[in-house]
Amino acid sequence: MELVRVQDSDYRKTYELYMSFPENENGYMNNVYGYSYEQFLEWIEKKRNWSMGKNLPEGFVPDTTYVLVDEGVYVGVFNLRHCLNDFLREGPGHIGYCISKKYRGKGYATKGLELTLTKARQMCIHEVYMSVNKDNPASLRVQIKNGAYIHHENATEYFTRINEIEEGSSRENQGAKHYG
Repeated sequence: MELVRVQDSDYRKTYELYMSFPENENGYMNNVYGYSYEQFLEWIEKKRNWSMGKNLPEGFVPDTTYVLVDEGVYVGVFNLRHCLNDFLREGPGHIGYCISKKYRGKGYATKGLELTLTKARQMCIHEVYMSVNKDNPASLRVQIKNGAYIHHENATEYFTRINEIEEGSSRENQGAKHYG
């Protein structure tokens, strides 16, 4: 299993994966919902630039979007924001992800998040901020399995954090903390 940047992926397979996601599901916003293949290719070029911090729309931060690939099968997407602004710090955080419905419940989100966290650490991100809708307990479990703890919450979301794992501590023990 590996993460492949969208700009390095098989564009047709990536397009088909994105078109399998609803526009908004469990807090994941599919920004290319309804795009034609040509519009999608234009978006990939934008993502290439955004990953390098070029031509960012106002309020955006550099980010890299990855496709989770398992033996040639495109199963999900993971977006890693390289830094946070106030909106992201108080909202979606560093990482957003979605697994295609037909591949859910098979451990792909857990493994994909683990791989994305490795990418984050390579970028010197030592505390990862995320959020999850309260009506999405499966995604909360994915985050906790990867060392997250609930930092705080509001009426509809949990806001989680994953700190750099220290030598000798297990992910399960780190996930057991609850603040808020």
